[in-house]
Amino acid sequence: MKNFLAVFDGYNLCKSTFEYAALLAKKSDSRLTGVFLDAFFYHNYNLAKVLRRSSNPEAEMKELNEKDQLKRDESVYQFQQLCEGAQIECVIHRDNSFALDDLHYESMFADLIIINEREKFTRHDDQAPTGFVREILADAQCPVVVVPDDFKAPDKIVLLYDGTPSSIYAIKMFSYHFSGWQELPVEIVTVNEGKMENGNLPGTILLTDLINRYFPNSNYNILHGNAEEKILTYLIESGKNELIVLGAYRRSKFSRWFKHSLADVLMNGLDKPLFIAHH
Repeated sequence: MKNFLAVFDGYNLCKSTFEYAALLAKKSDSRLTGVFLDAFFYHNYNLAKVLRRSSNPEAEMKELNEKDQLKRDESVYQFQQLCEGAQIECVIHRDNSFALDDLHYESMFADLIIINEREKFTRHDDQAPTGFVREILADAQCPVVVVPDDFKAPDKIVLLYDGTPSSIYAIKMFSYHFSGWQELPVEIVTVNEGKMENGNLPGTILLTDLINRYFPNSNYNILHGNAEEKILTYLIESGKNELIVLGAYRRSKFSRWFKHSLADVLMNGLDKPLFIAHH
């Protein structure tokens, strides 16, 4: 049985994360692990403000910490109840150390992570995709599904292919996880930026053989132009609730400071779930 991690801020059970996680767990007959990142230094109140303004900061912090604990406990209870109602086998992990380190470590033993694109595990504002999500995508040891705020059951699977090992790896990982997801149409999308000879897909024969084995009822679509622009425009205008499969996120931190990945572009421009996998 596969083990999928549904990742939550300890103070807030993200509704769309659970809904997508429940769907994916059922499609693959997987166990769902609710990972509640309760870092010991992460509070639901402004610690500096309490220390600065309170006449009795120790007593006030004790009261606020108790309220925080109740809120975290309520999130865990809600997750358990939702899993029971959906008839999904589940377990709970409450990590109280450093959120990134804890999740990176857990990913070594998991098959998939599901996380909302806006999860930030801090009281400070951060735009999607947040710095936390980017770090998870760069260093996770298993595929990651990044989900939007609103749940929409996928009615189509789009596999993004650019001829690289990462795009093939992502396609294979998706097929391994969801071999039974045969009722949805599957489309392989690639972009000719002027480098394809005769407009042919790179590795056409081997790619066709692989796709026919995993997705026999699929079709191909070759776009022309700038890859990021054409893919984003195509998916915006599709009118479908696609689940998009792509690879090639892992780059150096230095590189990520100056150049967004395709995943960043799609998270910013779309309201659709992304299945992201890399070596």
